[in-house]
Amino acid sequence: MGAVPILTTTASVSASASASASAKGASGTAAATPAVVDPAARRQTIRGFGGMTHAAWIGDLTAAQRDTAFGTGEGRLGLSVLRLPVPENRADWSRDLATAKRAAELGATVFASPWNPPAHMVETFVHGSQTDARRLRHDMYGAYARHLNDFNGFLRNNGVNLYGISVQNEPDYAHDWTWWTPGELARFLRENAGSLNTRVIAPESFNYTKTLSDPILNDPAALANVDIIATHLYGTPFTNFPYPLFKQKGAGKELWMTEVYHPDSTSSADLWPQALDVAEHLHHAMVDAEFQAYVWWYIRRGYGLLREDGHLSKRGACMAHFARFVRPGHVRIEATATPAPNIHVSAYQGGSSIVILAVNKTPSPVNQQFTLKHSTASRVSSWLTDANRNVARQGTTGMSNGSFTVTLPARSVTTLVTA
Repeated sequence: MGAVPILTTTASVSASASASASAKGASGTAAATPAVVDPAARRQTIRGFGGMTHAAWIGDLTAAQRDTAFGTGEGRLGLSVLRLPVPENRADWSRDLATAKRAAELGATVFASPWNPPAHMVETFVHGSQTDARRLRHDMYGAYARHLNDFNGFLRNNGVNLYGISVQNEPDYAHDWTWWTPGELARFLRENAGSLNTRVIAPESFNYTKTLSDPILNDPAALANVDIIATHLYGTPFTNFPYPLFKQKGAGKELWMTEVYHPDSTSSADLWPQALDVAEHLHHAMVDAEFQAYVWWYIRRGYGLLREDGHLSKRGACMAHFARFVRPGHVRIEATATPAPNIHVSAYQGGSSIVILAVNKTPSPVNQQFTLKHSTASRVSSWLTDANRNVARQGTTGMSNGSFTVTLPARSVTTLVTA
């Protein structure tokens, strides 16, 4: 087994523990630059971490799996967001209802995304080499808005209040569903989205190239009818995560990442250390992109958060470090994001408590000092996932003047919670 995290107050740490990253402490672990956490430097408010259910394609979650996915106790994922499909046929609208109701009962935010409008609203056209491409008929925009409203009303009448509804899933990667051009999206948002009876989500592009979202942000009339700018992150490099135009023009809007699996859909979700890539991806999504929500693809899948047997996978454990402890309403606060190469740190505040996420992607343990500005906390608790443990409780220790040091085991993710 890997090294157990060793928590100490700063006063008891030897000088070598706060030296350069190449130095070695008494424990033989590398020492990183101290990570400073500043609660006064507030960033985005977190809506939550979630996943997708799609009973038509992979079957529904069982009752036990719903509780594992959306519960917050030991062995649970702690998801606080659920994404549903909007079936094109009304006869299918109840297909995901049981999971939606249970997720809502457990406090999750529920939203929905359509893949296709009803068939009578669609026409085919030539799109590049695709001769049977689908698009919403331009004379059906109003009818499509009523279709989305009807689905929202159906869920509401059955005990689920949608937080928002999307205009279209991946309109720029729609070989098997419905294409929308940037101009068509902007037109629908300007002329029809104002009639939708819940928050409007758009454009849910495939990999955040921003060619769909830029025109919305640059169109005041379209932007006025959007509540959540959303994207997917398939193949998106970390360098494309920041969005300066959203910072410039997205005031009052939310920014969500509504679908991804990472790093692939072909490997087992229990493969380690590959699963640790999920924790790094989450870090960059929170710190670089400043998303307020992060939503996985299928919750239960061989590459998913839950294995097919319904138990937490290694990828799921990495997600649980964020989802269980960074709850809706927490605010990300500034922290030294990279105190050493391949050490990733983010921090969040909820009430008087601060949650720190630390990802060590190096093959060696690292002594990491944390200093919390203006902190009156007296102790810190930790949870660990590494090759042999999944969100395992590691105990509690005291703090000295807002500072403490933890040994981050090789290839691990650690959650630290102050009190």
